[in-house]
Amino acid sequence: MPGQAFALFVSALVFICVVLATFGVAKLARERGEITRRLVTFLSREAAPKPEAVEARQGEADNKRKRSLNQWTRNVLKAFGRIFEGKEYASRIETELARADIPLRGSEFVGLNLILVLVGAGYGWLVLGNLLAGLMLAFAGGLLPNLYIKAKQGARLAKFDSQIADALVIMSNSLRAGYSFLQAMDMVAREMSPPISKEFAAAMKEMSLGSPTETALEELSKRVGSADLDLVVTAVLIQRQVGGNLAEVLDNIADTIRGRVKLRQEVKTLTTQGRMSGIIIGVLPCALAAFLYTVNPEYISVLFTHPTGKVMVGTALLSELIGILVIRKIVAIEI
Repeated sequence: MPGQAFALFVSALVFICVVLATFGVAKLARERGEITRRLVTFLSREAAPKPEAVEARQGEADNKRKRSLNQWTRNVLKAFGRIFEGKEYASRIETELARADIPLRGSEFVGLNLILVLVGAGYGWLVLGNLLAGLMLAFAGGLLPNLYIKAKQGARLAKFDSQIADALVIMSNSLRAGYSFLQAMDMVAREMSPPISKEFAAAMKEMSLGSPTETALEELSKRVGSADLDLVVTAVLIQRQVGGNLAEVLDNIADTIRGRVKLRQEVKTLTTQGRMSGIIIGVLPCALAAFLYTVNPEYISVLFTHPTGKVMVGTALLSELIGILVIRKIVAIEI
């Protein structure tokens, strides 16, 4: 009996050892397989191009294509703009482009206008087969770039005016710290964001090339076209002639500009209803005509086919344009 118990005990121990050994071998094989898989994955990742490198190469290729396209477009504009080189109106347009921060010369912009006018007229006349449509598209091709310039100028000027007060604070603090006026301007060019940093950097570049400070400031004021900047430049020029505490002068101008900005925002809030009325007056007739044309085209097509209807449409468009201009004149309050 003891012999049988001893045999059972030994058999149980052997079974447990075999199970443990099998489990250990399986675990070791699994771990080695995992290590091998990780090693293969790592080597394949190292051998394959990295996503960052692929994105960098793709971005570089895209930039190269864009540069080539921009260069081709620029060459075309230069070819068309050679006709208008040296013209007085081209130089005036160049000033407007500088205020809008558009990197084109005046002659190139005139060439772009000419291209758009010719393309619009050709498309309306030759493709659509309608001379009136060609004239309208040609007019739109000549008008839209100028409207785009005005919109860019307004947005850039508003951002510039919102930065002037902070720039004057930086300059006054720099002057109190012992910096010169030119170093204070350089501080604004380095510490602030565009557009004011770009304009101050351009003025500093002009002065570094030998232009007098007064001339560079006057060119800066002319280039930007801001009434607040005109006030700053006038005060600085007077101070350079008669002397005085320039830091205190800049602080006073900064307070004045902040008050004007606050008053301008209040006026904008009070005239919101008038501006919304102008937008509704301008959009509602066009939206209603589009709706009627979608629901019942025959009902509204008489306006565009009958001679009396055409006169009515022309009169309505002229009246609507006059109404929009009058409302804009009413709500445009100079401060």
